Amino acid sequence: MVKNIDDIIDSILALPANSRAYLAELLLESLDFEEDFPISEEWMKEIKKRCQELDEGKVELISGNEGLAGLQKKYS
Repeated sequence: MVKNIDDIIDSILALPANSRAYLAELLLESLDFEEDFPISEEWMKEIKKRCQELDEGKVELISGNEGLAGLQKKYS
């Protein structure tokens, strides 16, 4: 049975935030049908591992400016 888009949206918005985020990620990935460059299997495993660590809250992202400032402080 095919639902109309409004019913699908209502169902999605009723999901918990982490489920909606996961669905959004899958939808965005489905739009990336062209690879800019090939990615080796090893790098793909590393990418998936890091994404999982973010999703599980094991690590936090910092801005590029924060990262560079930290490196400058560490090595100056």
